[in-house]
Amino acid sequence: MWTIIKIDKNKFEFFKSELKKKFNTNTQIYFPKALIQKFNKNKLIKKEINLLGDYIFCFNSEFSKTIILNHIKNTRGVKCLLEGFLRSQKEIENFIKKCKDVEDKEGYITHSSLDAKINNYYKFSSGPFTQQIFKIINMQKNKLNILMGNYKTIIDKRDYILSSL
Repeated sequence: MWTIIKIDKNKFEFFKSELKKKFNTNTQIYFPKALIQKFNKNKLIKKEINLLGDYIFCFNSEFSKTIILNHIKNTRGVKCLLEGFLRSQKEIENFIKKCKDVEDKEGYITHSSLDAKINNYYKFSSGPFTQQIFKIINMQKNKLNILMGNYKTIIDKRDYILSSL
């Protein structure tokens, strides 16, 4: 049973150790993350971000029991436990599967899962053009013809994380 938990980022490691103590090693923790690369003063800075902010997914077969959920709610590092996860198991599993499909070897989301559309404006969230705005002129399977300022170029959309404006 998957649950969605809002945690305190500063106490995440403590939260993981508490889950292992309470449930042995049967618990899985998943949170989609991306590696953002920015240039700052001619240095490439890499930063790992959790795409869901403070929220993580936890799986254990015992999470359907109310007593177990109360133990989780009272664990140090937990801000809240989202309600309604029992009815949304299929959606949670589908979301996690989609995220895992676009992960690279290190476990980072490699490209945006957004559906890009022609003549719309987007912003790079990774790579050397981070925070630059561009317009999609034409699309092929994995290639995008873009217009960035007065320059036209072709990029491989698997190499960058894009966000819509």
